[in-house]
Amino acid sequence: MQIDLSHIKIREIGPDEVELLTSYRLAYLTELQGEQTEEYQQKLRDDLNAYFKQALAEDRFFAYLAELKGEILSFGAMVIKKIPGDFNQSSYLEGDILNMFTIPVARRNGISAIILQQLINEARNRGISKISLHTSKDGEKLYRKYGFSEPVYPVLELCL
Repeated sequence: MQIDLSHIKIREIGPDEVELLTSYRLAYLTELQGEQTEEYQQKLRDDLNAYFKQALAEDRFFAYLAELKGEILSFGAMVIKKIPGDFNQSSYLEGDILNMFTIPVARRNGISAIILQQLINEARNRGISKISLHTSKDGEKLYRKYGFSEPVYPVLELCL
């Protein structure tokens, strides 16, 4: 599907749209990790609804969507974390980009780039000093184009 980007509308997702946030998160996770049992999906849906409701109320999360003629094509969000400071600054705000997702028929039209730029602009407006994300191989090229690179400090993980 070829999309004229001049007709795309970007808007912030509000607290009354928690179910929308949850639905797109579930679509993203299903594509990334595969189908889950209905029981697990319902529990996750309930947990995500509670998370998004609280995070939006506490202003530690924001999200944008792209729509064309009322149809949602793409979505992106950021979780805000307050990090203890160091000798340069007493505290920092960091952002983690979460579920950048474009519906399959609308991919490769530049819509994710518009959402990403909106997230970066809002992060600057909120005083966020660093943005991180996890990416698929398909998304890596976009993020590198915007200056994302390997972390300055080595990253190790322990999954519990």
